[in-house]
Amino acid sequence: MKIDHVTIRTGNLAKTKAFFETVFGLVEKPRPKIIQRIPGHWLYNGKKPFVHLIGGYGNKTGFTTNAIDHVGFQLKDYKKFKQKLKKLKIQYSLMDIEELQERRIFFKTPDGVLLETVFNEKIQ
Repeated sequence: MKIDHVTIRTGNLAKTKAFFETVFGLVEKPRPKIIQRIPGHWLYNGKKPFVHLIGGYGNKTGFTTNAIDHVGFQLKDYKKFKQKLKKLKIQYSLMDIEELQERRIFFKTPDGVLLETVFNEKIQ
């Protein structure tokens, strides 16, 4: 199994879209006509729509965004990505899991959705 896409509901579409484009290098492409009536964006990783953004309810509780704790993306080049977050002044926390030989970086979107990036790299 693998993640096909992630849909994030946000009260600030423009800021969240810019965040994903800047941090992950995703590119917006047109959405299917059937869903264009819903405010939002589809952000692509290559030829695949990977992050779907839809207009949300601000910071209210009780909606579906409270059902998911976080989303994890597997990436490469831990050092380079960590430097990018520093440059962008995005606060993060680190976790190394020696048993799996994985390094992880946790940080939040502008609306506070927790993201995890996983790197299969040897822990030094």
